[in-house]
Amino acid sequence: MTANVSVIGTLDNEVSHRCVKNTEFKFPKEQVLDIRLENMKWTREPKEYKIESDRIEITTIPNTDLWQQTYYHFRNDNAPVLQVETEEKFFSFIVKTEFTGSKHRFDQCGIVMYLDSENWLKGSVEYENENFQHLGSVVTNHGYSDWATTTISADVKTMWYRFSRREDDYCIECSTDGNNYSQMRICHMWKGGGKISFGIYACSPENSCFKAVFTNMQITECAWKAHDGQQPD
Repeated sequence: MTANVSVIGTLDNEVSHRCVKNTEFKFPKEQVLDIRLENMKWTREPKEYKIESDRIEITTIPNTDLWQQTYYHFRNDNAPVLQVETEEKFFSFIVKTEFTGSKHRFDQCGIVMYLDSENWLKGSVEYENENFQHLGSVVTNHGYSDWATTTISADVKTMWYRFSRREDDYCIECSTDGNNYSQMRICHMWKGGGKISFGIYACSPENSCFKAVFTNMQITECAWKAHDGQQPD
């Protein structure tokens, strides 16, 4: 990976290391894959965050974002990202996000798979104004991002996500209740065939900040099942 990473915790490295070891995340018994979310690491550690046994809070920093080139012709690569590494080829990652404090254009938090500055994907709700916001996903391959969205009410302040991997193909789903999921995106990641890193992120691309809350994180067997129709070529 080209990014700089540090372990979870405060700005003191020794305290940070102890924080990881002493925090007992509460994960469901059905977690059977060899992916340990307590081993999550920061890429660009934020100034303010809080990690509890079943809850992570991140306070965003103004002018932070993830975007590469397309349409806007700029590169933004400074959003805090908290991830775990894995070589597992088939799994799903679930998390609930709460963003009651988002109030400025493009405020966002959600799921992410950040491989390096030019290869990553994310799914989130981005605030627009008091009437609506964008539920969407961004996929970035080889340094160019694309953004797919749908409009939802600005009253929505919680969203569940399910991120699934099938080798180097990926699926992002969302849910308002944590039970019934709808597909947001299926994509191929050109650098996503081997070891990957995935997790959560939060950022405020303009001059604002808010508290993003992440709960109910779990790893399950891949919920994105193999296609049962036309056979592969």
